[in-house]
Amino acid sequence: MSLGTDFSIIDADAHVIESDLTWDFLEPAEAKYRPNLVPLKDDPSRGHWMVDGEASAAFIRKFTDLDIEKMSKVAGRNMATPAAAREMSDIPLRLRHLDQLGIDTQILYSTIWLTSLSRKPDAEAALAGAWNRWLIDIHKKSEGRLRWTCVLPMLLIDESIRQMRIAKENGAVGVFMRPYEGDRVMTDPYFDPIFAEAESLNLPITVHISNANVANAGFFMDAPIAQSTKGFTITRVPAVVGCMLLLLSDIAEKFPNLRWGFIESSAQWVPWVYNEAARRISATGKKVSPAIFKEKNIWIEAQDDDDLEFVLRYIDEDHLVTGTDYGHTDPSAKVDAIEVFLGRSDINDAIKKKVLHDNPKKLFAI
Repeated sequence: MSLGTDFSIIDADAHVIESDLTWDFLEPAEAKYRPNLVPLKDDPSRGHWMVDGEASAAFIRKFTDLDIEKMSKVAGRNMATPAAAREMSDIPLRLRHLDQLGIDTQILYSTIWLTSLSRKPDAEAALAGAWNRWLIDIHKKSEGRLRWTCVLPMLLIDESIRQMRIAKENGAVGVFMRPYEGDRVMTDPYFDPIFAEAESLNLPITVHISNANVANAGFFMDAPIAQSTKGFTITRVPAVVGCMLLLLSDIAEKFPNLRWGFIESSAQWVPWVYNEAARRISATGKKVSPAIFKEKNIWIEAQDDDDLEFVLRYIDEDHLVTGTDYGHTDPSAKVDAIEVFLGRSDINDAIKKKVLHDNPKKLFAI
């Protein structure tokens, strides 16, 4: 218990920043798949991962601690995290930083899997396995405070299920999924075996803002638009589309005990999507439930500056979580977001406890 609360605080959105350390967890026979970071000629701090001789869509930008401190001052948001903590080379340092922030537990997500890392099934399986073993190692060294969502080689369903089972046995509390998985949307029946296994293992599907459709992501990356809009179009918009697809699908009926979390997309769009879904559902002659998010087992991560009085007209207070986006520097990142959230005067203490403890505890079955 910290930050003056009488309950433990769960940060529902935190990250690891992959480095060469990550790929030390490849099996010896998989060494040929070890990614190499190739910097861009015009900016050595930015680059692409090369996987099995091909340039991956996974893009990375390396910031120094001083870079992030400067960015924080410009943005007016504290995004500063020690490099060794965000890259997980010093797990005790990460835990000490969590103590300073008043966070008891973090839920970890990948960074490089926000886009497509490889479209070769064997390469994707090897890299996913290495990443998951890395997170198992992190979890075991974290005194149970760093929980994680497993990444899966979605091109190989049987291998995905095998890796999911191992992850569940070793501290995983969710399955990372992208709204666009290659050439398929997340509600494609192709993924039904994944959903069935996740339901059986009591693991939620966590739809983090991301986009693994190379053509779609490339379209916006190459478009003559402001750099600051590219992350919005490439990763945030697909998450909203994914939620809309889920609301209008029969997945909740097929997998009634499967929970869903939409992570890092904020909650400000919930009223818009509710009304859009309601119009389309009513057009088929069906009655629209005012509790559709609850009935579909959907949790949404709110940002500390979302207008929750408005949002809570469309989603109940039991289905919101929040997080810091620890380790990143995008518009969602704010390492003191939990403290800011606790200081809000527009929501009561009971709702704060639900968002910071009760709701993520239920979503992730902690």
